Order: sequence, then structure tokens, then C-alpha cells
Amino acid sequence: MKKLILTGALFAGIIALSFTIKGEEPRYKNLKVLPKNITERQMDSVMKSFSAALGQKCNFCHVRTADKQDMDWASDKHKHKLIAREMIRMTQQINKKYFEEAGDAKSLDTRLMVTCYTCHNGKVEPATLPAPKPQPPQAQSGTDSVKMKQ
Repeated sequence: MKKLILTGALFAGIIALSFTIKGEEPRYKNLKVLPKNITERQMDSVMKSFSAALGQKCNFCHVRTADKQDMDWASDKHKHKLIAREMIRMTQQINKKYFEEAGDAKSLDTRLMVTCYTCHNGKVEPATLPAPKPQPPQAQSGTDSVKMKQ
């Protein structure tokens, strides 16, 4: 009889506990290009690479909350965030079509051949012309550049 009561109490406890445990909510909201199960470490890495590739900070793509105290990461109000999604899709398509990828693209463990930095090189707008060829330094004229032997 004691076993039956103990088993019943244990079973009731498990059932009660299962109702109190909610399903784990996604860590990030409004992900349309990045994987829904992205880890915090992966998200930080991706965002830092975007920041470095464009030479910008978070507010370039993200807007502040109404009280201006924090960033509204999920908001799509900033046009640069929408453009960034299209650029991510573009680089994914280029890499899939033209380059062999190592790993699983959905897991973000893939070594990409084309990234944001490929075109942006740390600037907001990609260069449309090659950078000018560096000129060799020219000797200065005048007496300042000539050392006299004594």
C-alpha cells in the first residue's frame, strides 16, 4: 500500500511539474535569414563580423526602444537591417553556387568564400573602383632633405 501511495504521489508530482515547465522560447525573435537555433556565441560572432565588415556599430541596422534605454533587436524599422538580410541571402547564394562549403550552412559552421567584407572592406558602401595604386614617397626638395658631411 505504501508503494502504491508513493508511486501515485511521484506520478502526480511529475505531471504537476510538466505543467509548470514551459517550452523553451527562442532566444532571438524575428530571425528570417539566420538559423532560429543560433547560439548567443554564434550571434555575437556574426554581428561582430558585420560590424567590422561595414565599419559600423549596432545602431546602423538596429533601432532603439521607445524609451531610448535599449536596442530593439527584433524591430525591422531600420532600412539597413532589411538591406542586410538581402545581402546575407546574396552571399549565401553566391557561396552555394560557386564555392565548395565546408560544414552545414544552417549551423553557421560553414567557411564562406564570400562575406560582407569581400566587397565592403570596412566601409558602408562597397567600392566600385579599385583603390588607387600607392605612390612611392618622393624625395623632399630643399636643404632639409640633404644631409651635409662635415
